[in-house]
Amino acid sequence: MQLDFVRNYRSRRYIVRVRPDGSVRATVPARGTLAEARAFVERNLDWINRQLQKQPPRQVWEDGTEILYRGKVVRLRVGREVTFADQVVAVTADLRPTVERHLWRLAKRELSHRTLELAAQHSVAIQRITVRNQRSRWGSCSRRGTISLNWRLIQTPAFVRDYIILHELMHRRQMNHSKLFWQEVAAVCPDYQTAEAWLKLHRHLNQSRQ
Repeated sequence: MQLDFVRNYRSRRYIVRVRPDGSVRATVPARGTLAEARAFVERNLDWINRQLQKQPPRQVWEDGTEILYRGKVVRLRVGREVTFADQVVAVTADLRPTVERHLWRLAKRELSHRTLELAAQHSVAIQRITVRNQRSRWGSCSRRGTISLNWRLIQTPAFVRDYIILHELMHRRQMNHSKLFWQEVAAVCPDYQTAEAWLKLHRHLNQSRQ
């Protein structure tokens, strides 16, 4: 079981969450300690195991497994290295985390660059860009101007990737989902509904499993 401890200075209590990928996240509050967090996890092991048992088996990636990459279905080929599309990745015992880490690294570089391009193009001021493993969101925008994007956008077509980025950038103008917000989105991304339809069809992507 993968167990991650994350300190949250806004949290007032210890929290344990089982992620869709089978890993466990333990939140350490501002005044908490790692030792207390470990004890909290141990006290909740029965609950954690029950949650893990409810989850469907996670697909194992191997030679021939098909995944989405930039909106296209590609097949993993395993020899001395894993290859797909124009990418080459060193082989390890478990292909899935290796390939996903590689995709995440690509996403960090490419999504940050594209966000800066679109922000400049539409005169939107932002403070920071993060690329994360978000559980259920494709992206988010904070009031302080931080744009957070899901690394799995590297698996979507370019027009979907750009829509999500523009969607979050428009929250810098309207921090809501009002009619005015959607008017802002439509002005910069007229075909956003096509992108929304693609995301609905592939909603399994941002649930940390395929």
